[in-house]
Amino acid sequence: MKLCIITHSLIKGDGQGRVNYEVACEAINRGHHLTVLASNLAPELEKHHQVRWVPIPVKAPTELMRNMMFAFSSNSWLKKHHHEFDLIKTNGAITWAKSDVNAVHFVHNSWLKFSIQATPTAKNNILNPRFVYNFYQWLYTKLNARWEKAAFENTKVVIAVSDKVAEDLREIGVPQDAIRVISNGVDVEEFSPGNSASRETWNLPTGVPLAMFAGDIRLPRKNLDTVLQALVQVPDLHLAVVGVTDGSPYPQLSASLGLSDRVHFLGFRRDVPSIMKVVDLFVFPSRYEPFGLVVTEAMATGLPVITASCTGSAPLVSKEAGIVLSDPNDRNALAQAMHKLSANLDLRTKMGQAARAIALQHTWKKMAQQYVDLFEEM
Repeated sequence: MKLCIITHSLIKGDGQGRVNYEVACEAINRGHHLTVLASNLAPELEKHHQVRWVPIPVKAPTELMRNMMFAFSSNSWLKKHHHEFDLIKTNGAITWAKSDVNAVHFVHNSWLKFSIQATPTAKNNILNPRFVYNFYQWLYTKLNARWEKAAFENTKVVIAVSDKVAEDLREIGVPQDAIRVISNGVDVEEFSPGNSASRETWNLPTGVPLAMFAGDIRLPRKNLDTVLQALVQVPDLHLAVVGVTDGSPYPQLSASLGLSDRVHFLGFRRDVPSIMKVVDLFVFPSRYEPFGLVVTEAMATGLPVITASCTGSAPLVSKEAGIVLSDPNDRNALAQAMHKLSANLDLRTKMGQAARAIALQHTWKKMAQQYVDLFEEM
């Protein structure tokens, strides 16, 4: 089979890029030939004899402009070469060209409801430094919502990374019979149980139960505010928070709630797998999450997980492996869940083992096999 993948980056170190990287490796291993239209390609694939890379260089001051340039360039190239391929896989509204498979990591129409702090309206002060940023984010998401609807009408099969994304696709009119769900994978070697380091490496307290939260803490969607409010009711539990603190309101909220001694803001980190090894449980009740890879990474590390039903990866969290809240904003229910796990080492151990077993069934390789099975079926 001659396969074409269109993506901004096909590398291991990025979410969508990692999915395409694993799919590319599986296709190559099965003897298929691959053409990649991308701005960045993993060096080991660039050198592979079964891979042809068509670089799509884009240089512009904003992501919106870069995406438009990529869509135009990739579409122009494919108009001339479309006939060369048995199957074309793309991602969302990344290109204007027709495709056979479109993999969707989130739907902009739903993203718009949860990701913008302040939709630009007349009451916004144009002199406010965040007005321009908020307006740009709103415009960027609005345009992508329109473009991706056209892209989904221009393909045969739409792959959703979770049932949550499949639901979002149906809301914008994608037919049910065109949707397939293939969950993202997880690296069970990088994320694995074991204590190779000490909490003191990150100035974290020893001898106390320690939970972990990780995500973009500059916006309310990840729901750190409810976590902090619930933590007030669990006086023995400490919390390690991974996420950029510049522009975040939560260090100040933590202080106002009297939690400064128990909440430890670590900032942006690249050593998340190591930090996960030294904590006792993972808390992530996001208000909206298309998938939530960090949840499955915590499960792979052998951590019991507390999340919410509106997180895309929540269906993977069985009652033996964690606690799924029906309402992410129910601070009392969250406090009860945090207390239940922090106070019971045996329960944490059993749940962590069950979580790891589930993660082992959702590796990157198994995900990639499902993609290529579909390609071959088509």
